Amino acid sequence: MDRKSLCIAIVVLLTACSSHPRREPPTLLTMASGAPRAPEQVQTRIDAVVLKLRVDPKRQRIDGDATLTLRTSASLASVVLDLDRYLSISAIDVDGQALDASRWRNPDGRLRIDLAQPSATDVPFNLRIRYAGAPRVAEHAPWDGGFVWSRTPSGQPWVATAVQGEGCDLFWPCIDHPLNEPASVEQLISVPAPLVAVGNGIDLGMTEQNGWRTYHWKTAHPNTYAIALNIAPYAHLQGEYRSRYGNTIPLHFWHLPERAQGARRLFAEFPRMLDFFEQVIGPYPFGTEKMGVAETPHLGMEHQTINAYGNEYRLDEYGFDWLLQHEFAHEWFGNQVTNADWDDMWLHEGYGAYMQPLYSQWLHGDMAYLARLFEQRKTVKNAFPIVSGRTQCEHIVYHPEHGPGGDIYVKGSLVLHSLRALIGDAAFFAATRRLVYGTADPKPGAFVPRVASTRDFIADVNTAAGRDLNWFFDVYLYQAALPELVEIRDAEGLTLRWQVPGGKPFPMPVDVRVNGVLQTLDLSSGSARVAATRDDIVIVDPTSKLLRALPHLDAWQQSREAREPQRVAPVVSGDPCLPPQ
Repeated sequence: MDRKSLCIAIVVLLTACSSHPRREPPTLLTMASGAPRAPEQVQTRIDAVVLKLRVDPKRQRIDGDATLTLRTSASLASVVLDLDRYLSISAIDVDGQALDASRWRNPDGRLRIDLAQPSATDVPFNLRIRYAGAPRVAEHAPWDGGFVWSRTPSGQPWVATAVQGEGCDLFWPCIDHPLNEPASVEQLISVPAPLVAVGNGIDLGMTEQNGWRTYHWKTAHPNTYAIALNIAPYAHLQGEYRSRYGNTIPLHFWHLPERAQGARRLFAEFPRMLDFFEQVIGPYPFGTEKMGVAETPHLGMEHQTINAYGNEYRLDEYGFDWLLQHEFAHEWFGNQVTNADWDDMWLHEGYGAYMQPLYSQWLHGDMAYLARLFEQRKTVKNAFPIVSGRTQCEHIVYHPEHGPGGDIYVKGSLVLHSLRALIGDAAFFAATRRLVYGTADPKPGAFVPRVASTRDFIADVNTAAGRDLNWFFDVYLYQAALPELVEIRDAEGLTLRWQVPGGKPFPMPVDVRVNGVLQTLDLSSGSARVAATRDDIVIVDPTSKLLRALPHLDAWQQSREAREPQRVAPVVSGDPCLPPQ
């Protein structure tokens, strides 16, 4: 999702689409991705999904036929899924046997299906759901979720989905929670000829009949909100990348024909970005499928193996397309490693945002790296901790008046910068690889996507660093205010001490440069002192390693906010994911 715009304003997802008077308002459960699961959902695993969708751009309607292969960890009388009430169900079958309509109900977007007989523990069965309707429209994608029905510059249909905030249930029956990724998803997307429908994973072919084309795609272990539709009269660029790990990765870019020149320039960036990520993080997670990008009528989103791109082919002052690089970062941080709870979303967005300064450093050196970090530092709010330590829903985490909002991007990035400076590159990247792959030595084809929490990451860091760094994360992640470095200068020297809300321990070492000579002060005892006369030139933290309170920056932010007030819509009362009052 767009990092810069999120730092300016977050559109509250609960109010999305309310401007359509003909439609009923969204239910809280539909709009609350990652809401607490029903007991039956906790006990249900999705082995496979075959999703057949007929998409009619003229009528702005879809017809769906979804078959889910399920297993339950206990004998269940009912199966519970999530599906938006905008989509009406016409039939449900279990292992080919039709259920009477009285056996299912969907009053609030949580679809409960009473089975004809209880499920057998750990025995797969097929649940087929046929449904149709006009799906929810995203008016401000990707900041609100649903379908985008647009037109290309030549007037042809241009359709996309973007459902990170509200979840997969906006257009297919699923369990809308990070812990319920299907093992595989097949998409059979039917569209009017000559449109092209691009999906996740591997291209299994296209058939055409009676003026309709059906495109067949298959992907493994997808993040549920990463399943996407991309439909347009696309032109197609393709190539290969020979990985430093020995495998060959297919490269694909579907773009509008009118924008071929810009598309060719952007496509030329793919190998360089891949090489960066493989060098500093590890193997591309989906090398057996593809590195894929589709041009979209909205800004962007991290759709697994088919990232949405709508940045108008603009290179920034650092010499690359930041949006493409940011969304591509999510193939590692979001799609390969997925947050266990939306409260851990900073693992997606903080790492995703840190990859732009890191890539700038890889390309151009330290000046570009620090400049980009300072741009992030200017937008840190510190209103909420970036990790609350309790279950959260997506729209609360992203909301700047109820959760950390843009800080999961920018503050998360700066936390990683300070962590890297504290423990060194070897330990930092070892911990990162273990977070992403579950091993410090990943090999292509020898790992699968994983789910991880903030506590998992802290454990990885402690292991890689060889010491207990919980104090670092307790201050930076689990409290809102930044630590303040108190400086007391007198005629004989400088005394430094950390001031942390609640008096928490914070033994962060501090670099001080006196007349060009660098010293590292140990503050584990609470304070430290360096000798310096009044005439000596003393610079604290000369290479900007520390994330700390900066009063001059706070004053600048307050002045700017007074000149440019922001409007943020309220969260609907009664939201089950609201923090306790």
